Amino acid sequence: MSRVLNNPHFDGATFFIRTYGCQMNQHDAERLGGSLKACGATEASSMENADFVVFVTCCVRERADERLYGQVGSIKNLPVRSDSPYGKRYIAVGGCIGQRDGQSLIDRLNHVDIVFGTHNLPMLPQLFAHAIEYGGHQMSVVASEKEGASPFDLPLDRPHPWSAWLPITSGCNNFCSYCIVPYVRGREISRPIEDIISEAQTFVNEGTKEITLLGQNVNSYGRDLYGSPRFADVLDSVHATGIKRLRFATSHPKDLTDDVIARFGTLEHLMPALHLPVQSGSDRILEAMNRHYTNKQYRSIIEKVRKTCPSIAFSTDIIVGFPGETESDFQQTYDLVKQVGYQQVYTFIYSPRKGTVAAQMENTVPQDVIRDRFDRLVELVNDNVHAINHSWIGRTVEILVEGPSKKDPRMIVGHSPQNQTVHAKVPATASLRSLEGQIVSVHVSAAKTWYLIGEIV
Repeated sequence: MSRVLNNPHFDGATFFIRTYGCQMNQHDAERLGGSLKACGATEASSMENADFVVFVTCCVRERADERLYGQVGSIKNLPVRSDSPYGKRYIAVGGCIGQRDGQSLIDRLNHVDIVFGTHNLPMLPQLFAHAIEYGGHQMSVVASEKEGASPFDLPLDRPHPWSAWLPITSGCNNFCSYCIVPYVRGREISRPIEDIISEAQTFVNEGTKEITLLGQNVNSYGRDLYGSPRFADVLDSVHATGIKRLRFATSHPKDLTDDVIARFGTLEHLMPALHLPVQSGSDRILEAMNRHYTNKQYRSIIEKVRKTCPSIAFSTDIIVGFPGETESDFQQTYDLVKQVGYQQVYTFIYSPRKGTVAAQMENTVPQDVIRDRFDRLVELVNDNVHAINHSWIGRTVEILVEGPSKKDPRMIVGHSPQNQTVHAKVPATASLRSLEGQIVSVHVSAAKTWYLIGEIV
C-alpha cells in the first residue's frame, strides 16, 4: 500500500456490516461500525443502500466460507445508490477469512476492494480512504498480531444500550487439533484488568444492564500478564461495578478453576448459565482433539458447578464425525449429553480446516454415518431441552427485554438468567417501547423446545 490517508472523513457516505460467527466477531463489528461513524459515515439499512460494505468473517467451519463467497458474489451486480458521493460501492472482507486467505481472496473475488486481517480493525477507515483516492485499487492488508493499534481502543457502535460485549482476551493458545482460531486470531493476549474495569464501569454508568465478558478462553485470562490465571479477579471486579447481569463466554474445561466455580455461589449478579464446550464424550477422541481433559474430569466439573449453583443451566459444543470416531466413541458422547441435561447444544458435523492437525488425519468417517449420528444426537438434545423448558411452566422468571418478538409484534422477547429465550404478552397498561432494556418478571404459561411463553407479572 503506497499511502494511507490519516483522519479520513466520509460525510454523506453510508455503510453496512454483515457479520458471521462468534460473539467476538459481533463485537469486532461494533468496533468497526463505531470507527466508521466517527469518520462521518452513517449506517445503511441494507447492502443496496451502502457505499461501504464490510464482511466480518468466520472460518471455523467450511459452511462459513461458502456463505461468504455466496454473499460477496451476490452483490457484484447490485446497482450503486443514486446519491452515492463516490459513484461506486467499496467492498471490504475482514476477520478470520481475511487473515487466513489474504491476497488469494481478492484473486478469487476480483470485485472486492479491501481484505484486512483480524489485527487490522483500526486500519479500516484509512483503507477505505486509500481505496477512494486510488479509484478502488485492490489491496490486501494482513498484519502480524504486533502490528497496528489495539481494536479495544476503537469507538463502539452498540445496537442496544442495555447490553454489551466486553472482551477481556484475544487469541488462543490451546491449538485444538480441529481449530483454526489460533492461526487467524493469534496467541492469547489479556487486556489489563484496569482497562476492563474502566470499560465495564462506563457501561454501567450509561445504563447497561448486562455485560458478557468475551474471550476464546476466558478462564485463562491473565496467564500472559501475571503468570497464572486471574479470571476470578475479573469477575469480582466487574461485578463490583453494580452491573445487574454478568455473563461470560467461552470457557475451556481444563482451565475452569475452583475459584471461578465458587463465584457462581458468591456473586449475586453472575447469571446461572455456563457454556462449557465438551466436543466429544470419548477420551480417545478428546486426546486426538488435544483437549487435555477426560470424560470423567469433565463430568466432575459439571458436578462441582451444579453443587455450587443448583439452578445452573449448561450449554455446550459437540463435533460429530471427527476422524476416527467409532460408534462406541459416539455412544459415549450421546450418554454424556443424556446425563448432563444441557439446556442448549451446538452440534456440528466435523469440517476439516486447512492448516490444522486434524486436516491431515486419515480414517475419515463416511458421511452417511456422520449424518445418522448427527440426527440421533439432535433428536436427543431436542427431547432434553423440551423437557427442561416444560419444567418451567408455572414458574416466574426475570428477563431482560430486548424488543418486540419476531413471532408476534404484540409480544416482547428477552432472556432469562439461564439464557432461555422468553416471549411474553405486553400488558395493556404498558407500551412495548417503554419495556425495552428493562428487567421484568414473566410468569411462564407454556413451553416449546427452544423458548418459553408467558405473561408479565
